[in-house]
Amino acid sequence: MDVIFGRNKKEQLEPVRAQVTGRIPSWLQGTLLRNGPGMHTVGETKYNHWFDGLALLHSFTIRDGEVYYRSKYLRSDTYNANTKANRIVVSEFGTMAHPDPCKNIFSKAFSYLSHTIPDFTDNCLINIMKCGEDFYATTETNYIRKINPQTLETLEKVDYRNYVTVNLATSHPHYDAAGNVLNMGTSIMDKGKTKYVIFKIPATVPEDAKGKNPLKHTEVFGSITSRSLLSPSYYHSFGVTENYIVFLEQPFKLDILKMSTAYIRGVNWASCLAFHREDKTYIHIVDQRTGKPVPTKFYADPMVVFHHVNAYEEDGCLVFDVIAYEDGSLYQLFYLANLNQDFEENSRLTSIPTLRRFAVPLDVDKNAEVGSNVVKLASTTARALKEKDDRVYCQPELLYEDPEIRHSHKVILKMGQEHCWPAEPLFVPMPGAKDEDDGIILSAIVSTDPQKLPFLLVLDAKSFTELARASIDAEVHLDLHGLFIPDADGDAREQAPSQEQPDRVPDCHVAPWT
Repeated sequence: MDVIFGRNKKEQLEPVRAQVTGRIPSWLQGTLLRNGPGMHTVGETKYNHWFDGLALLHSFTIRDGEVYYRSKYLRSDTYNANTKANRIVVSEFGTMAHPDPCKNIFSKAFSYLSHTIPDFTDNCLINIMKCGEDFYATTETNYIRKINPQTLETLEKVDYRNYVTVNLATSHPHYDAAGNVLNMGTSIMDKGKTKYVIFKIPATVPEDAKGKNPLKHTEVFGSITSRSLLSPSYYHSFGVTENYIVFLEQPFKLDILKMSTAYIRGVNWASCLAFHREDKTYIHIVDQRTGKPVPTKFYADPMVVFHHVNAYEEDGCLVFDVIAYEDGSLYQLFYLANLNQDFEENSRLTSIPTLRRFAVPLDVDKNAEVGSNVVKLASTTARALKEKDDRVYCQPELLYEDPEIRHSHKVILKMGQEHCWPAEPLFVPMPGAKDEDDGIILSAIVSTDPQKLPFLLVLDAKSFTELARASIDAEVHLDLHGLFIPDADGDAREQAPSQEQPDRVPDCHVAPWT
């Protein structure tokens, strides 16, 4: 497991051509740009958690049936400070960095005081966000880093707080039909309140605007007051439909007082997160058109959700799917100490994730009897039971068990490829697609077997049969998230020289993923 999670990866600064078997559809032209942790030790120091590793960007440029790979570490302030000191000097969520032991007591005391209100890391290792014509590496702090999607060069550092009052922000923004970015962040104790702020970054800027940077035109269009001033909910993503925002205020909470003293107590910020089993999960629905929450108070049983899967409106209801856990133990699993030869056994100690479908009526009948189910959809068995005082208890439909990270490495075994670990699959729609699954699934595959080259897997999205794979003779790391940039947005032709190649016949096929 150290090959996948613990070992530092080398950069591939110049594009390397992959060996393609099978046939990549001719319409698939562009760059798959991905982000994830790649460096876990600096000098003699080690990160505690896999999600703390220094960000390593990589790209798979697809042009005329060929694939070119490159990778480069994000040159964040965090990366530069750590590599200059040859030790970890910037704290991450699961790793608290401490003063240089050679400094005197006065320097140490000053360092402790400066960390009471932490300035978070800019190690943006989770995702890639498109903002107008620009691209940013993102994490869950207030910092994002602009990057060049062709060269992977690190550009300017951006602080969300210059445009919107948030201390934390998700790395899972959404894009509406116009290409505007929709995102959420937490504003901690601003003017006596802690709020969840919903904001929009426009895709385009008016010609007569003073600033052409879309971030300068960021608009807050909704907010939700936290149920607790000093213990806001942790959240990794949220849901979006055409007209509504879905936000789960879950009982996985960040203790602000503990966080403010974490450095002086010598503990990491992750220790300030706690699951409150006795609490509930509150479902907030915000109307994008008005910015106001739906007045009915919806709630569900306590759970922890990292990823929203789907959301849509149907016959007066808002339906959304999430992958839910019974507690916050998944985060514990990815401490590097647990990512060893006992990973399989350790993974069984975490709660089993379930894919759950909720249905929330947007207009609850006030005359409905207490205890009655106010969801009338034939498409789901999810229920919403009316209670007193405009409260509705939501019970989900269980769609599938064990679908997420803990299970993902097993999925690839269905292909007859042992020791393989797939990164998050990403769907690329076919131009002019008529059905929602007209397109391609892309996933980078790495292996614990050093004799097996990593490869980019290309699947037909309808049948999940293999169309092609591109084997890469370079180090490829297991990443987290990313996006596909069609040639029209980021010209892949700049980094992939034209070379005519004969057509190939697929030499293997795979069974559909289930």
